[in-house]
Amino acid sequence: MSAPMAMPSRHTVPVTRRQRVAIRVITLISLGLARLSPARLRTLLARVSVAAVPAEYSHTEWAYRAVVMLSPRCAGWKGCLPRSIAVCLLCRLSGQWPTWCSGVRAAPPFTAHAWVQAEGRIVCEPGTPADYRPLIHIEAP
Repeated sequence: MSAPMAMPSRHTVPVTRRQRVAIRVITLISLGLARLSPARLRTLLARVSVAAVPAEYSHTEWAYRAVVMLSPRCAGWKGCLPRSIAVCLLCRLSGQWPTWCSGVRAAPPFTAHAWVQAEGRIVCEPGTPADYRPLIHIEAP
């Protein structure tokens, strides 16, 4: 049985040439970080989030859409982990940090998922925070 999932929409967002390069580099880094063990990834992201302020929803949404627009791999069904890492790292470049979460869907089929939240809302993902059960979450200090 497969899990019903929707592909993230690939809206065009305004991105400068410098931002485009940064997003591509961050996406490559996030693909590598997605291969780390959960414990190492948690430790690394917690260190990166130090001294950041909580991210604004609008900025996090822009980061999400920019990552999805420039990376077909992160936009795919199996791209939730590198996509969420890339969004957090992109927000961190501006001194902000959204809440990074990794967990499972609350209703069957119980599939693993990674997502970001800002201002208490899930960014660009279907559902509400009640639809997911975070096993790991990293907030701005």
